[in-house]
Amino acid sequence: MPTSKTPAPRVLWKGAISFGLVHIPVALYSATVDHSIDFDWLDKRTMDPVGYKRVNKKTGKEIAREQIVKGIEYEDGEYVLLSDKEIADAYPKTTQTIEIETFVPADSIPFVYLERPYYVAPINRGAKVYALLRETLKRAGRIGVARVVIQTKQHLAALVPVGPGLVLNLLRWGADIRPWKDLPLPSESAKQVGLSERELKMAGELVKDMSSDWDPDEFKDSFKDEIMRLVDQKVEAGQTEEVTKLEPIEEQAGRSGAKILDLTELLQRSLRKGGKAAAEDEEEESEEAKPTRKPAAKATARKRAPARKSASRHKAA
Repeated sequence: MPTSKTPAPRVLWKGAISFGLVHIPVALYSATVDHSIDFDWLDKRTMDPVGYKRVNKKTGKEIAREQIVKGIEYEDGEYVLLSDKEIADAYPKTTQTIEIETFVPADSIPFVYLERPYYVAPINRGAKVYALLRETLKRAGRIGVARVVIQTKQHLAALVPVGPGLVLNLLRWGADIRPWKDLPLPSESAKQVGLSERELKMAGELVKDMSSDWDPDEFKDSFKDEIMRLVDQKVEAGQTEEVTKLEPIEEQAGRSGAKILDLTELLQRSLRKGGKAAAEDEEEESEEAKPTRKPAAKATARKRAPARKSASRHKAA
């Protein structure tokens, strides 16, 4: 019988939140569960699952994978072809970092920009600095605007404190939002539209009468409920079919997160010099450390050289 049990949360991505020199190792979990009805395609003769085919839209014939190329239409009927290597080279480099670029007022991002939420949880002893960022954002009334690469795709995102945790909400890019001017909207001036004070007052009273606190459990998917009622009826009547089971595809686990450095020191350095300057200092320090390692490597090479030389003489003999 179908079940609506919510599956256990699974780590989708591991990395770190970064601002200034502060790194907070975190993991991403999906903040939503898809409860929509999924109708599988089945071969009614054998009850085998049916998949999608690569079909030539003109001839209707199936074509082999190696005959498919990728193209972008730049004019009507005119395409530019791109190789798999060209496309792969254009992908943003995966940094496993939620790189915060700025902090903005919590109510400054319109709902139309919100795309997909993820829960963010600390890992690798990152709980304290995670809590520090959460509480700081709450008290400041701000949210972080960041860039993050997930599965080779770069996203703009908002890091938002919500209750006991942080939510990373992927944002749509500004270029993807259609401007209001393309729509036949009435004027923002109530007077120009012809609204009277009496009409506005009556509408306000109606809104007040219909107002309540937000409770998501009050709203149900009536289509899903009706379909599942029919499914339950057919199960009870014994009207079921056995379908051929396919092997599940295992997904790779996320990568490990970044290490934590001393929080107080990093905050002080970030405030004193700013994120970029502090990052440059860190690079300079790593460059200064390199010469201390290189001579050791050369010395090791010199020690091993005689052994190789004697070996060559032995071979010649």
